[in-house]
Amino acid sequence: MDKQIELDAIDRRILHALQADGRMTYDALAAEANLSASAVLRRVRRLEEAGVIAGYVALLNPERVGLGLTAYINVRLEKHTESHKRNPMDLFRAAVQSWPEVVECSALTGDMDYLLRVLVEDMSHYARFITETLLKHPSVQDCKTSFVLDRLKNTTALPV
Repeated sequence: MDKQIELDAIDRRILHALQADGRMTYDALAAEANLSASAVLRRVRRLEEAGVIAGYVALLNPERVGLGLTAYINVRLEKHTESHKRNPMDLFRAAVQSWPEVVECSALTGDMDYLLRVLVEDMSHYARFITETLLKHPSVQDCKTSFVLDRLKNTTALPV
């Protein structure tokens, strides 16, 4: 497990500002952090090297790119038996990486093994994904779906 690094108040201000606007200039970031631009640059590089800042991305609006339906799918896998050459979880973990509709996959405790967040165009696209991809996977035993009706909160920002 990666070691957690100690963040001071200035690091937290920098991270908070970058989460709000990842394209912020170092001069603007320096003003937010009450430091010089060169000091902010050094801190940002340290945070990047430590893995606190994992990367920079453009966040897209799914509806604006034609992905108007979000589904959360609970997936239960078949149990591992001696006859399997590979563990069903290993097979599923490898397969899910290649499914573009799946934007998030988490292993769970409880009755179901995984929770998938799936973005699709519409119900027809969802039906194709379920029948032609997910349920055809040899490790998948069962799935249950909930559809998003409304987003009350949607953020990528961590509470630092």
